[in-house]
Amino acid sequence: MKWSEMSIHTTQEAVEPISNILHEAGAGGVAIEDPADLNKVREQQFGEIYALNPNDYPEQGVIVKAYLPVTSNFGETVESIKEAIKNLTQYGIDLGYNTVEINEVNEEDWSTAWKKYYHPVKISEKVTIVPTWEEYEPEQSDEIIVELDPGMAFGTGTHPTTVMCIQALEKVIQKGEHVIDVGTGSGVLSIVAAKLGARKVDAYDLDEVAVNSAKMNVELNQTDDIVEVRQNNLLGNISGKADVIVANILAEIILLFIDDAAKRLKKDGLFITSGIIKSKQDDIVGNLEKAGFTIEEILQIEDWVAIISKNNNDQ
Repeated sequence: MKWSEMSIHTTQEAVEPISNILHEAGAGGVAIEDPADLNKVREQQFGEIYALNPNDYPEQGVIVKAYLPVTSNFGETVESIKEAIKNLTQYGIDLGYNTVEINEVNEEDWSTAWKKYYHPVKISEKVTIVPTWEEYEPEQSDEIIVELDPGMAFGTGTHPTTVMCIQALEKVIQKGEHVIDVGTGSGVLSIVAAKLGARKVDAYDLDEVAVNSAKMNVELNQTDDIVEVRQNNLLGNISGKADVIVANILAEIILLFIDDAAKRLKKDGLFITSGIIKSKQDDIVGNLEKAGFTIEEILQIEDWVAIISKNNNDQ
């Protein structure tokens, strides 16, 4: 089978929704070239492990690369991807250059080309994300290792929005709690929650590919006795109340289920929301407070924020 590499020159804000579009279109892997990764000041107390080549990165903007099979309807697939990306402007997402390049690649090359972008990364005081193909020795006895294969569903654990969610989970989770992960993607947040001591984790995603990938990663990390992954639309048709709900998805999607989150959380339960570009922080905060939440803490990395809020509703 022939494969093509689709390169989209865009903005950091658009990386996550474009990645999701590409996976839904059948991409066999997605790689992100963000020059900010070369220049950012690393939090060395976490001892991150990076091996970045400046030649792999654009001078401006971000390049998202996807590997797609060349089939009889390849042209239609490319056009539908372009149209879906263009429609993101309806949500106020800046697409930047929004230029697309297509290059043919050998089958033996595409399956490993994107792996060069992922290495073990220490996300927080305790949590280290390790790609399944990398060797890694824990640096401390209580270090939590999350093995991850990000090839089939977007979410490698290293994007700022995911990093903040993991750091927030480490701050708030108490042993024996019930956690709900909305839009689980690769399942990394659910796995972290389980390894931090959660008694039960319900992981939901609307994308069947993400659900299958999350199940694979949950089993890989031997947390399938705690984490249950299911296909579901946000918090629709969900019963019971959780201690913590975490959601790392677009701000526009978060706004759709804030009221449902209040109903599905115990009183004083915590709602961790990320995937929020800084310019949309006030909108999210206002809607959270309107729904009966109190803002406990706001985390920020670059232009992204994550919000930890407490549910004050008695319902």
